[in-house]
Amino acid sequence: MSKLSALRRAAVITASSALAVSAVLVAGAPSASAAVKPKTGGILTFLEHTPRLDHYDPSRIYTGRDLAFMNSFMTRTLVAYNPVPGAAGATLVADLATNTGIPSNAAKTWKFTLRPGTTFEDGKKITCTDVQYGVSRVFATDVITDGPGYLQAWLNIPKDADGNSVFKGPYVKDPAGLAAFKKAVSCSKDDRTITFNLNKSVADFNYLGTYGVISPVQAKLDKGDKYDLRPQSTGPYKIAENSKTQLRLVRNSKWSKASDPVRTPYPDEVIIMFGYDEEVIDQIILEDTIPTAVNFAEPLSTNNDKFFSDAAFKNRRMNNPDPYARYFAFNVKAMPCIEIRQAMYYSRNAKALLDYAGGETYAGSFATGVISPLLATDYAPTKVVGPGSPDFIPTGNIPKALALMETAKTKCPADYKKATETGIKFDVRSSVTLNDTIPIDTAAYARAGIKVTFNPIASGYYPTVMNPDKQSDITASGWGADWANASTVIPELFASFGGFNISQNTSDPAYAAFEKGVNTAMLTTDRKKQAAMWKALDAQAMKNFWVLPTIFGKAQFVWGSQVGGVFFWVPQGNPAFGKMWVND
Repeated sequence: MSKLSALRRAAVITASSALAVSAVLVAGAPSASAAVKPKTGGILTFLEHTPRLDHYDPSRIYTGRDLAFMNSFMTRTLVAYNPVPGAAGATLVADLATNTGIPSNAAKTWKFTLRPGTTFEDGKKITCTDVQYGVSRVFATDVITDGPGYLQAWLNIPKDADGNSVFKGPYVKDPAGLAAFKKAVSCSKDDRTITFNLNKSVADFNYLGTYGVISPVQAKLDKGDKYDLRPQSTGPYKIAENSKTQLRLVRNSKWSKASDPVRTPYPDEVIIMFGYDEEVIDQIILEDTIPTAVNFAEPLSTNNDKFFSDAAFKNRRMNNPDPYARYFAFNVKAMPCIEIRQAMYYSRNAKALLDYAGGETYAGSFATGVISPLLATDYAPTKVVGPGSPDFIPTGNIPKALALMETAKTKCPADYKKATETGIKFDVRSSVTLNDTIPIDTAAYARAGIKVTFNPIASGYYPTVMNPDKQSDITASGWGADWANASTVIPELFASFGGFNISQNTSDPAYAAFEKGVNTAMLTTDRKKQAAMWKALDAQAMKNFWVLPTIFGKAQFVWGSQVGGVFFWVPQGNPAFGKMWVND
């Protein structure tokens, strides 16, 4: 689930931001500051308007920006993306492991041998047992929530009568379940080599090794849900303070550069300062009052011209296509009437919202589905929604929306009454831009007789909306491929076994045939044929209107005059945070 590189852009277009990351290629040249020789020391400060990050526990982080940040500074994984500019940044390199994984048994078995000299922040040597335990935690789905679900789907662990893993995680005493898990994830006698036995061939399993769900955790220090407040570091920095106002990272004296070929820590401290007003953040960067600061999100769309039309900021700004498709996920259980879902798509004023966000220059382009064009092999316009579809009008196709509502009035009267009288509730991430976009949305939907209300969520956005008991009728979100295959998009968003199916679509009459198609595509090894299947499934999901697609995004980043080494990092769709340094 797919972060947060476009936090504020999504607040305008979908009131959220994209998830996960992508191994696709994104145009992104380094800034001029990257050519200057880096310096060591100083305090690098990130300014953030939310009260905190959603998660710090490596097993629970699944947003691109937060993955990029925590994996740069605190969390080491078996493999990593190469932190360099351009296409080479999408290349896998060895991190905790000595290589990028050795497959066998038709890629159903994967082995990784740990690098010597790696330790936790308390000095304890990292062993296979620690990685094995870290993996085991994701099966405690009632405690360790919100992370990717690939391990639960792929590891060769028996299922119970309900189709769930017989292993319930390390917090439940179940010798049989634990034995089944350790058969699927085993350690060598010298406790250095970890072996994953999968229930299917997964040729790109090692890409999952870039996520914290495959990172070491000491069992004796695991505090379950509370581990999220103070996870132990395996990287060059550790948490010195995690409060309501800031996250402060200081150097980890037990980290060794000799054991870490990926990271080169420059600042003495790295701080995220929380709760700043978004306009205040922009003014700090515009006026350079904190020259060592970075806007952790994006500038407000209303300030983009100030940054991007002024040559004074040419070395302090970045505007890139990003790998995320933004959308609103319909809660199909709460909104089972497809005609109302369709009417909401056609009554929306997509052009007004795109223009408000900065148009194609800053915001991106109208989406045709959930597979980003940057995932070139698997992308094609669906011709169901967006440009290329027969009924798409950027300002809204009101005659079609009204006709759909008229059909709904007799076909699904209870849903019609809810839409026209009670109102449809949107989950959105809190942002100052809501003051401007809510009136645009309210007026647009009113043209079709649809009432809307909004549920702004200040913190813990995804933990909230991923809880079926807390999710509203429509949820703002977005997604970028976890790596360069739509197998990390379509199944994750729409299949029952996906890690981010907030559409709650499994009771939809169209679902059974769709999942059958997903399973077929997952088993197809011919990449060309598989790509055609993903394209067709993207179109089918749009026909089912499980989501309301909005844009294929762009992202802007700005920073202070004393921040060096900034470049766009392809896989995360964010700057390479770990390569930044302070020139003070």
